[in-house]
Amino acid sequence: MFKILVVEDDRALNRAVCAFLENNGFGTTGCFSADEAYDAMYAEVFDCILSDIMMPGTDGFEFAKSVRQLNNEIPILFMTAKDDMLSMQRGYRIGIDDYMTKPINFDELLLRIGALLRRARISASHRLEVGRFVMDLDEREALLDGEAVSLTVREFNILYKLLSYPKKTFTRQQLMDEFWDADTTSGTRTVDVYMTKLRQKLAGCEDFEIQTVHGLGYKAVIK
Repeated sequence: MFKILVVEDDRALNRAVCAFLENNGFGTTGCFSADEAYDAMYAEVFDCILSDIMMPGTDGFEFAKSVRQLNNEIPILFMTAKDDMLSMQRGYRIGIDDYMTKPINFDELLLRIGALLRRARISASHRLEVGRFVMDLDEREALLDGEAVSLTVREFNILYKLLSYPKKTFTRQQLMDEFWDADTTSGTRTVDVYMTKLRQKLAGCEDFEIQTVHGLGYKAVIK
């Protein structure tokens, strides 16, 4: 059974989310603050975290940042009344995986949790398959129709990241922070050059595309 940590200071909503998820086969632990969530995470292992942003004491941004310092793999989904782009950008820069605005549609929440858990399993297996395209992280190998696609280490890493989180937008700065050295003199437009090269090398692949999200960054969309 997958275990979900629900961090939400609205007690009625917290209980409603937990009850809905339990009725759909998940185990849940509800916490009303980040401090309670930290204690819960020390006591047991969770497969996914749902968190509000605006909470008393430590807010969701700081909570997610702390989680990411300890665990870079666990999926984090923000459930929040903050529907502005700046909050969304800040969350994704910290390293969250998905973002939903209140009022929460529970059926949509269930679909998103399922998608996050599938991505997490892909990450654990180190093998990713999208139609005719395969990436093997351990072998550092990319294949299209069984034929090797020549990718540099950085191209491989960027593409694996995008395809591990389809439809999630990564900012140029996020990609720079993860795949370039901290002392690099390259600007964020260097990311555009890499995306152009990847598109050229994968022109024969019709199973996904790398889309530009204007004013923000890039995402992979599976067809």
